[in-house]
Amino acid sequence: MAAFATLRGSFTFMRHLFSTYHYKHCCSRVKVVKPVFLLCSSSRIIYPQCRNFKTSYGRAGPVLQFKLSDIGEGIMEVTVKEWYVKEGDKVSQFDSICEVQSDKASVTITSRYDGVIRKLYYDVDSIALVGTPLVDIETDAAHDGAPEKDVVETPAMSHEEHTHQEIKGHKTQATPAVRRLAMENNIKLSEVVGTGKDGRILKEDILNYLSKQTGAILPPSPYHEIQPPPPAAAVPSAVGPKDKVPQPSPAQPVIQRPVFTGKDRTEPLKGFHKAMVKTMTAALKIPHFGYCDEVDMTKLVRLRLELKELAESRGVKLSYMPFFIKAASLGLLQFPILNASVDEECQNITYKAAHNIGLAMDTTQGLLVPNVKNVQVLSVFDIAVELNRLQALGTSGQLGTADLTGGTFTLSNIGSIGGTYAKPVILPPEVAIGALGKIQVLPRFNSRDEVVKAHVMNVSWSADHRLIDGATMCRFSNLWKSYLENPATMVLDLK
Repeated sequence: MAAFATLRGSFTFMRHLFSTYHYKHCCSRVKVVKPVFLLCSSSRIIYPQCRNFKTSYGRAGPVLQFKLSDIGEGIMEVTVKEWYVKEGDKVSQFDSICEVQSDKASVTITSRYDGVIRKLYYDVDSIALVGTPLVDIETDAAHDGAPEKDVVETPAMSHEEHTHQEIKGHKTQATPAVRRLAMENNIKLSEVVGTGKDGRILKEDILNYLSKQTGAILPPSPYHEIQPPPPAAAVPSAVGPKDKVPQPSPAQPVIQRPVFTGKDRTEPLKGFHKAMVKTMTAALKIPHFGYCDEVDMTKLVRLRLELKELAESRGVKLSYMPFFIKAASLGLLQFPILNASVDEECQNITYKAAHNIGLAMDTTQGLLVPNVKNVQVLSVFDIAVELNRLQALGTSGQLGTADLTGGTFTLSNIGSIGGTYAKPVILPPEVAIGALGKIQVLPRFNSRDEVVKAHVMNVSWSADHRLIDGATMCRFSNLWKSYLENPATMVLDLK
C-alpha cells in the first residue's frame, strides 16, 4: 500500500511539473516563481497555490506611409532642405518632420500620427514628388482599434495628470515658427498649454514654458499692451515749494490691425485670352535668339514734325510707326528669310511674297496683332491711313478675321506705354519680331566729338534660331537702323 501511494505521488508530481513548465512559456507577462515542494511524512506532496492572470502579447502597431500631400499653387515637386527627425525617433501629431522648399516658398511638414519613425525616403537636397512617401511611421498599437485581451489595472490618476492627458490627446495648433522654436529647445508641444484662440500655442507660451524650466526672466512680448504702472500710494511727507511732483506717463495707444474681407474670383478663359494661351504655348517650342541695339531718331523726329501738319490736313494722324513699318519692309527685300515661315516638322521653308507686317496693339479685349497687307507696294502715307483704320477698329472692338490673320513679320511698339528693352515672343508661323522702346532725349557725341541732345530709341529683336543666325539678324537691324537715322536714304529704295 505504501508503494502504491509512493507511485501515485510520483505521477502527480510529474503532472504538476509539466503544467508549471507549460504555464511559464505561455504567459509572457507573468513572472513564474520557481515552486517549492514540501514533502510530508505520509509521502504526499504539498503544492503551492498559483493564481492565473489573463495576459496579452505585446505587439507593434502598423507601419504607415506618410505621403507628401498637395501644398497648393500647382506645385508638383519640392526639395527636402532639412530633416527634423531621424529613424527611431518618436513623434506625436503635429510635430515637425522636415522642411521642404518649392520655387515659391518654404513649408514645414508636420506629422499626422503618433508613433516611431522607421524610414526616411529622401536625403537632404533631394527632390520629392507630391503624392510620394516621405517617411514610414510605426503607429502605436493602442490606436489600431483592435481589442485588448488582457485587463490592465491602472492606478488612480491625479487631477493634474488627468488634465495633462487631455492636453496630449488634443490636436496641437501652432505655426511653423513656433514649432521650430519648440524643436530647437527640445520641448514637446503636447506639454505646453496654449493661450491663443482655440488653444493655439503662441511664441509667448513657449518662452513662458522655458522660463519655468530654467528660471530665466524673459522679456515681455512686443505684442502685449504696455500697461502704465499703478500710481503709488500717497506718503505724507514734507514737500517743499520747489519740489516737483512726478506726472504719470500716458498710456500707449493700442493700434487695431485692419481686417481684409476680399475674396478670390475664378473665371474661365475665353475669346482672345484663350487664343493667346494657345499661340504663346506654341511659341515656347521656338528657340529664340535675341539682339538689341539703339537708334538715333533725331533726324526722323524733325522730318515727322514737318510732315505732321500736312498729314492732318488730309485727315490722317501721322505717327512714327509708318516709318518703322516701311523701313522694315525695305529691309525684308534684302533679307527675305526674315519674311518666311517653316512647317511643323522643320522640313520646308516658305518665303512669303507679300510683306504683311503686324502691329501688336493693346485693346480692351487684350493683346491683338492686326497687320498691314502688302507693305512693299505702299507709301508711308498709305501705311498711315491703314494704321488709322486698324486703330479705330481695335478701339471699338470690331477687328475682323481678315485683319488678324496672314501676318508675316511683326513690330511691337512697347515704348508707347513705357520701357526701353523687351524680350518679344515670336508669333508662329512667323520667324522674327521686333520690340520698339520709348524715345528718350539723351546726351550723345556727334561727329565732331561734341555733346549734343539726341532722340534715342532702343530696339529688341527676336528671331527663330532654327532658321536665322545672329549675323543675319544683325545685318538686317543695321539696315533698318540706317533708314531711320537717315530717312532720306529710304527715297532711293522706294518702289
